[in-house]
Amino acid sequence: MTQIIESSLPVAVTGVTGAQGGVTARALLRAGRPVRALTREPDSPAAAELAALGAEVVHADFDDPASLVAALDGAGALFAMSTPFGTDLDTEVRQGTALLDAARLVGSVRHVVFTSAANADRSTGIPHFDSKHRIERHLAGLGLPWTVLGPAAFMENYANDWTLKSLREGVFHLPMPPGVPLPMIAADTIGAFAAHVLARPEAYAGRRIDIASQWRTGEEIAAAISAASGRPIRFAEVPLSVAAGYSEDLATMFRYFQEPGLDIDTAALHAEHPDIDWQPLETWAAGRSWDF
Repeated sequence: MTQIIESSLPVAVTGVTGAQGGVTARALLRAGRPVRALTREPDSPAAAELAALGAEVVHADFDDPASLVAALDGAGALFAMSTPFGTDLDTEVRQGTALLDAARLVGSVRHVVFTSAANADRSTGIPHFDSKHRIERHLAGLGLPWTVLGPAAFMENYANDWTLKSLREGVFHLPMPPGVPLPMIAADTIGAFAAHVLARPEAYAGRRIDIASQWRTGEEIAAAISAASGRPIRFAEVPLSVAAGYSEDLATMFRYFQEPGLDIDTAALHAEHPDIDWQPLETWAAGRSWDF
Protein backbone atom coordinates (compact mmCIF):
# COMPACT_ATOMS: atom_id res chain seq x y z
CA MET A 1 0.00 0.00 0.00
CA THR A 2 1.33 3.43 -0.94
CA GLN A 3 1.72 5.73 2.03
CA ILE A 4 0.90 9.42 1.81
CA ILE A 5 3.91 11.60 2.58
CA GLU A 6 3.59 14.48 4.98
CA SER A 7 4.41 17.48 2.75
CA SER A 8 6.02 19.33 5.64
CA LEU A 9 8.79 16.72 5.80
CA PRO A 10 11.84 17.56 3.70
CA VAL A 11 12.73 15.80 0.49
CA ALA A 12 16.32 14.61 0.71
CA VAL A 13 18.14 15.25 -2.57
CA THR A 14 21.47 13.75 -3.60
CA GLY A 15 23.77 14.96 -6.36
CA VAL A 16 22.98 18.57 -5.48
CA THR A 17 26.34 19.90 -6.68
CA GLY A 18 25.76 18.30 -10.10
CA ALA A 19 23.19 18.76 -12.84
CA GLN A 20 20.35 16.39 -11.93
CA GLY A 21 20.32 16.87 -8.18
CA GLY A 22 20.77 20.61 -8.40
CA VAL A 23 17.86 21.18 -10.79
CA THR A 24 15.63 18.79 -8.85
CA ALA A 25 16.32 20.65 -5.61
CA ARG A 26 15.51 23.96 -7.28
CA ALA A 27 12.30 22.61 -8.82
CA LEU A 28 11.16 21.34 -5.41
CA LEU A 29 11.98 24.65 -3.74
CA ARG A 30 10.02 26.56 -6.41
CA ALA A 31 7.06 24.28 -5.67
CA GLY A 32 7.28 25.13 -1.99
CA ARG A 33 8.64 21.76 -0.83
CA PRO A 34 11.28 21.76 1.92
CA VAL A 35 14.58 20.38 0.61
CA ARG A 36 17.42 18.72 2.47
CA ALA A 37 20.48 18.82 0.22
CA LEU A 38 22.91 15.95 0.85
CA THR A 39 26.54 16.55 -0.06
CA ARG A 40 30.00 15.63 1.12
CA GLU A 41 30.99 19.24 0.40
CA PRO A 42 28.50 21.43 2.29
CA ASP A 43 30.85 24.42 1.96
CA SER A 44 30.97 24.28 -1.84
CA PRO A 45 29.62 27.20 -3.92
CA ALA A 46 26.84 25.02 -5.36
CA ALA A 47 25.72 24.03 -1.86
CA ALA A 48 25.85 27.66 -0.74
CA GLU A 49 23.60 28.66 -3.65
CA LEU A 50 21.00 26.09 -2.62
CA ALA A 51 21.21 27.21 1.00
CA ALA A 52 20.54 30.78 -0.13
CA LEU A 53 17.41 29.51 -1.90
CA GLY A 54 16.17 27.93 1.32
CA ALA A 55 17.52 24.39 1.23
CA GLU A 56 18.85 22.72 4.36
CA VAL A 57 22.37 21.60 3.45
CA VAL A 58 23.71 18.60 5.38
CA HIS A 59 26.89 16.57 5.20
CA ALA A 60 26.58 13.06 3.78
CA ASP A 61 29.43 10.78 2.78
CA PHE A 62 28.38 7.85 0.59
CA ASP A 63 31.28 5.83 1.97
CA ASP A 64 30.04 6.42 5.53
CA PRO A 65 26.66 4.70 6.12
CA ALA A 66 26.27 6.36 9.52
CA SER A 67 26.43 9.81 7.92
CA LEU A 68 23.74 8.75 5.42
CA VAL A 69 21.42 7.60 8.19
CA ALA A 70 21.93 10.86 10.07
CA ALA A 71 21.34 12.91 6.90
CA LEU A 72 18.14 11.05 5.97
CA ASP A 73 16.60 10.84 9.42
CA GLY A 74 13.31 12.75 9.38
CA ALA A 75 13.15 13.11 5.59
CA GLY A 76 9.84 12.10 4.03
CA ALA A 77 11.14 11.29 0.56
CA LEU A 78 14.42 10.82 -1.28
CA PHE A 79 15.67 11.78 -4.72
CA ALA A 80 18.56 9.41 -5.35
CA MET A 81 21.06 9.21 -8.17
CA SER A 82 24.36 7.46 -8.80
CA THR A 83 27.35 7.90 -11.06
CA PRO A 84 30.46 5.86 -11.82
CA PHE A 85 32.30 8.87 -13.20
CA GLY A 86 35.11 9.86 -10.89
CA THR A 87 34.98 6.41 -9.26
CA ASP A 88 34.12 3.06 -10.88
CA LEU A 89 31.10 0.84 -11.45
CA ASP A 90 31.47 -1.26 -8.30
CA THR A 91 31.84 1.88 -6.20
CA GLU A 92 28.74 3.34 -7.83
CA VAL A 93 26.70 0.27 -6.91
CA ARG A 94 28.11 0.08 -3.39
CA GLN A 95 27.41 3.75 -2.70
CA GLY A 96 23.97 3.63 -4.32
CA THR A 97 22.83 0.62 -2.34
CA ALA A 98 24.24 2.10 0.89
CA LEU A 99 22.11 5.21 0.35
CA LEU A 100 18.98 3.16 -0.26
CA ASP A 101 19.66 0.94 2.74
CA ALA A 102 19.95 4.06 4.89
CA ALA A 103 16.62 5.31 3.55
CA ARG A 104 14.95 2.06 4.61
CA LEU A 105 16.66 2.09 7.99
CA VAL A 106 15.56 5.56 9.11
CA GLY A 107 11.86 4.72 8.77
CA SER A 108 10.70 8.23 7.83
CA VAL A 109 11.31 7.94 4.05
CA ARG A 110 8.06 6.95 2.34
CA HIS A 111 9.01 7.36 -1.33
CA VAL A 112 12.28 7.03 -3.25
CA VAL A 113 12.76 8.43 -6.74
CA PHE A 114 15.89 7.03 -8.37
CA THR A 115 17.26 8.32 -11.67
CA SER A 116 18.78 5.57 -13.74
CA ALA A 117 19.14 5.56 -17.55
CA ALA A 118 16.74 4.93 -20.40
CA ASN A 119 16.44 1.20 -21.22
CA ALA A 120 18.80 0.27 -18.37
CA ASP A 121 16.36 -2.48 -17.38
CA ARG A 122 16.71 -4.21 -20.77
CA SER A 123 20.07 -5.96 -20.47
CA THR A 124 21.80 -3.38 -22.67
CA GLY A 125 25.32 -4.61 -21.92
CA ILE A 126 26.38 -0.98 -21.41
CA PRO A 127 28.48 -1.10 -18.22
CA HIS A 128 27.25 2.16 -16.67
CA PHE A 129 23.64 1.30 -17.55
CA ASP A 130 23.93 -2.18 -16.06
CA SER A 131 25.35 -0.78 -12.81
CA LYS A 132 22.31 1.45 -12.44
CA HIS A 133 20.01 -1.48 -13.07
CA ARG A 134 21.73 -3.35 -10.23
CA ILE A 135 20.79 -0.45 -7.95
CA GLU A 136 17.24 -0.47 -9.35
CA ARG A 137 16.87 -4.15 -8.45
CA HIS A 138 18.16 -3.48 -4.94
CA LEU A 139 15.65 -0.65 -4.52
CA ALA A 140 12.76 -2.85 -5.67
CA GLY A 141 13.56 -5.39 -2.96
CA LEU A 142 13.64 -3.00 -0.01
CA GLY A 143 9.92 -2.74 0.61
CA LEU A 144 9.88 1.04 0.13
CA PRO A 145 7.56 2.74 -2.37
CA TRP A 146 9.78 3.65 -5.33
CA THR A 147 9.79 5.25 -8.77
CA VAL A 148 12.60 4.89 -11.28
CA LEU A 149 13.20 7.52 -13.96
CA GLY A 150 15.29 6.64 -17.01
CA PRO A 151 16.49 9.83 -18.72
CA ALA A 152 17.61 9.71 -22.34
CA ALA A 153 20.82 11.38 -23.59
CA PHE A 154 21.52 14.64 -21.77
CA MET A 155 21.53 17.78 -23.89
CA GLU A 156 24.22 19.07 -21.53
CA ASN A 157 26.58 16.48 -23.05
CA TYR A 158 26.62 18.62 -26.18
CA ALA A 159 28.26 21.47 -24.27
CA ASN A 160 30.93 19.60 -22.33
CA ASP A 161 34.64 20.30 -22.70
CA TRP A 162 35.22 17.52 -25.24
CA THR A 163 32.39 18.75 -27.47
CA LEU A 164 33.35 22.41 -27.13
CA LYS A 165 36.85 21.57 -28.36
CA SER A 166 35.49 20.39 -31.70
CA LEU A 167 32.83 23.12 -31.86
CA ARG A 168 35.63 25.70 -31.83
CA GLU A 169 36.70 24.14 -35.12
CA GLY A 170 33.14 24.34 -36.49
CA VAL A 171 32.35 20.64 -36.12
CA PHE A 172 29.91 18.75 -33.92
CA HIS A 173 31.21 15.20 -33.45
CA LEU A 174 28.99 12.31 -32.37
CA PRO A 175 29.43 8.53 -32.68
CA MET A 176 26.15 8.21 -34.60
CA PRO A 177 25.52 7.72 -38.33
CA PRO A 178 24.02 10.62 -40.30
CA GLY A 179 20.25 10.74 -40.17
CA VAL A 180 19.91 8.44 -37.14
CA PRO A 181 18.15 10.25 -34.27
CA LEU A 182 18.73 10.02 -30.53
CA PRO A 183 16.17 10.74 -27.80
CA MET A 184 17.36 13.54 -25.57
CA ILE A 185 16.41 15.59 -22.55
CA ALA A 186 17.64 18.68 -20.70
CA ALA A 187 18.64 18.48 -17.04
CA ASP A 188 15.98 21.08 -16.19
CA THR A 189 13.31 18.79 -17.59
CA ILE A 190 14.59 15.86 -15.52
CA GLY A 191 14.37 18.02 -12.41
CA ALA A 192 10.87 19.19 -13.26
CA PHE A 193 9.69 15.63 -13.86
CA ALA A 194 11.29 14.37 -10.65
CA ALA A 195 9.61 17.14 -8.64
CA HIS A 196 6.29 16.29 -10.33
CA VAL A 197 6.65 12.63 -9.31
CA LEU A 198 7.72 13.46 -5.76
CA ALA A 199 4.55 15.52 -5.34
CA ARG A 200 2.39 12.55 -6.42
CA PRO A 201 3.80 9.42 -4.77
CA GLU A 202 0.49 7.57 -4.82
CA ALA A 203 0.30 7.93 -8.62
CA TYR A 204 3.88 6.92 -9.39
CA ALA A 205 4.88 4.30 -6.80
CA GLY A 206 6.10 1.10 -8.45
CA ARG A 207 6.56 2.68 -11.89
CA ARG A 208 9.64 2.83 -14.10
CA ILE A 209 9.44 5.61 -16.69
CA ASP A 210 11.94 6.40 -19.44
CA ILE A 211 11.84 10.11 -20.24
CA ALA A 212 12.89 12.25 -23.22
CA SER A 213 11.85 15.54 -24.75
CA GLN A 214 12.44 14.72 -28.41
CA TRP A 215 14.47 12.83 -30.98
CA ARG A 216 17.21 14.64 -32.92
CA THR A 217 19.86 13.59 -35.44
CA GLY A 218 23.47 14.72 -35.34
CA GLU A 219 22.73 17.11 -38.18
CA GLU A 220 19.81 18.64 -36.25
CA ILE A 221 21.92 19.02 -33.10
CA ALA A 222 24.63 20.79 -35.11
CA ALA A 223 22.01 23.08 -36.68
CA ALA A 224 20.55 23.99 -33.28
CA ILE A 225 23.97 24.84 -31.84
CA SER A 226 24.82 26.81 -34.98
CA ALA A 227 21.63 28.87 -34.74
CA ALA A 228 22.11 29.51 -31.02
CA SER A 229 25.80 30.40 -31.22
CA GLY A 230 25.74 32.33 -34.47
CA ARG A 231 28.62 30.22 -35.82
CA PRO A 232 28.43 27.69 -38.65
CA ILE A 233 28.60 24.16 -37.22
CA ARG A 234 28.55 20.98 -39.30
CA PHE A 235 27.99 17.42 -38.12
CA ALA A 236 30.63 14.71 -38.46
CA GLU A 237 30.27 11.09 -37.42
CA VAL A 238 32.91 9.71 -35.05
CA PRO A 239 33.73 6.03 -35.72
CA LEU A 240 33.02 3.69 -32.83
CA SER A 241 36.68 2.64 -32.91
CA VAL A 242 37.65 6.22 -32.05
CA ALA A 243 35.08 6.34 -29.23
CA ALA A 244 36.52 3.07 -27.88
CA GLY A 245 39.91 4.76 -27.67
CA TYR A 246 38.42 7.12 -25.11
CA SER A 247 36.24 4.56 -23.33
CA GLU A 248 35.01 1.08 -24.19
CA ASP A 249 31.95 1.85 -22.07
CA LEU A 250 31.27 4.90 -24.27
CA ALA A 251 31.67 2.87 -27.46
CA THR A 252 29.36 0.15 -26.16
CA MET A 253 26.73 2.77 -25.36
CA PHE A 254 26.78 4.30 -28.83
CA ARG A 255 26.85 0.85 -30.41
CA TYR A 256 23.61 0.14 -28.53
CA PHE A 257 22.21 3.55 -29.52
CA GLN A 258 22.76 2.58 -33.15
CA GLU A 259 21.39 -0.96 -32.84
CA PRO A 260 18.92 -1.85 -31.36
CA GLY A 261 18.55 1.77 -30.21
CA LEU A 262 16.71 3.36 -27.32
CA ASP A 263 12.96 2.87 -27.20
CA ILE A 264 11.00 5.85 -25.86
CA ASP A 265 7.53 6.80 -27.11
CA THR A 266 7.80 10.55 -26.59
CA ALA A 267 4.33 11.25 -28.01
CA ALA A 268 2.64 8.97 -25.46
CA LEU A 269 4.90 10.24 -22.66
CA HIS A 270 4.09 13.87 -23.35
CA ALA A 271 0.38 13.16 -23.73
CA GLU A 272 0.34 11.51 -20.30
CA HIS A 273 2.29 14.40 -18.75
CA PRO A 274 1.08 17.62 -20.43
CA ASP A 275 2.05 19.78 -17.44
CA ILE A 276 5.77 19.11 -17.91
CA ASP A 277 7.76 21.65 -19.92
CA TRP A 278 9.35 19.26 -22.42
CA GLN A 279 12.11 21.67 -23.38
CA PRO A 280 13.19 21.14 -27.00
CA LEU A 281 16.83 21.09 -28.01
CA GLU A 282 16.51 24.38 -29.85
CA THR A 283 15.21 26.16 -26.73
CA TRP A 284 17.92 24.59 -24.59
CA ALA A 285 20.64 25.66 -27.04
CA ALA A 286 19.26 29.20 -27.33
CA GLY A 287 19.35 29.57 -23.55
CA ARG A 288 23.07 28.78 -23.28
CA SER A 289 26.05 31.06 -23.63
CA TRP A 290 28.22 29.36 -26.23
CA ASP A 291 31.70 30.46 -25.21
CA PHE A 292 33.99 28.96 -27.83
